[in-house]
Amino acid sequence: MHRTLVILRYTFLDAVFQPIYSLLLYLGIAIIGIHAMLPFFTLGEDTAMFKLVGLDIIMILVLIATLFATSKSIHSEIEDRTMLTLMSKPVRRVEVVVGKYLGIILSAALGVAVLGTILILCTVLRIPGDQQPAMTTNTVNDQELKAIHDMWKMNVAGLVPSLVLLWLQISTLAAVGVAVSTRMSLVVNLPVVILLYIAGNLARFLVPFFSNDPGAPLAGHGVIVQFGAWVMSLLLPFLVIFDLRDRAVLGTVAVAGTNYATDTTAIAVGMLWHYVAVASLYAISYVAFALSVGMLLFQNRELGGGEE
Repeated sequence: MHRTLVILRYTFLDAVFQPIYSLLLYLGIAIIGIHAMLPFFTLGEDTAMFKLVGLDIIMILVLIATLFATSKSIHSEIEDRTMLTLMSKPVRRVEVVVGKYLGIILSAALGVAVLGTILILCTVLRIPGDQQPAMTTNTVNDQELKAIHDMWKMNVAGLVPSLVLLWLQISTLAAVGVAVSTRMSLVVNLPVVILLYIAGNLARFLVPFFSNDPGAPLAGHGVIVQFGAWVMSLLLPFLVIFDLRDRAVLGTVAVAGTNYATDTTAIAVGMLWHYVAVASLYAISYVAFALSVGMLLFQNRELGGGEE
């Protein structure tokens, strides 16, 4: 356990001190800040649209930084024989894989936390301006001030679990990146994970294909086709489980002590975090599967470099 923590610490520090990591964070801060000052012309939904754009920016930039860290900490160390030096110590390969994975997702958590904090602050700052057309006068009375405070609490209550789900999604894809990086460089790793990200978001459409319902899309196409769709749905990460934006970002969150607490269409904060807990269990299961595959690939990998 101690050796795993040492590898975790080294990998985390190596990832966050990479120039590409800082560059992507600064780029994310700049993009979110610029979008915070822009109108979206959505007829009263500017705040929600800004949050959606901000979450997408964080997802893309942190995922890219994570994949760079994955390739640098595993494949590059194999190629430049640093891994051979590490394995000459009394350390097992499983400890290397687990330690490096945990260090990488910890650096991803830091990136999500930094950019997520900027997103929350920008959301809070732009709410009064977005709601100004709904106010009766240019001055703000006590009732309108309470409405703004309630909206601040409601938006933050929805953004925090959304950011946690976003990190879980990145962590799931990072496990695939770790498995691929035991054999392939960033040139292969990056497009593979990006394509898997796209396929994982499309995996929701595979579920009806192996349904027993006579009206299912592949109901009359034989057992083999339905079995293939079922296998694909298991192998691909079901990334839709990490998407709660319809309720947490676009919907209303029932925060205690606000006007939204009595809204019958609002979702309770406790339900949001219950969903996060369920998504966490799925993430742990898929990460265990992906790292197991990576461990199998790493077991007979030559550590002297030069193998592709």
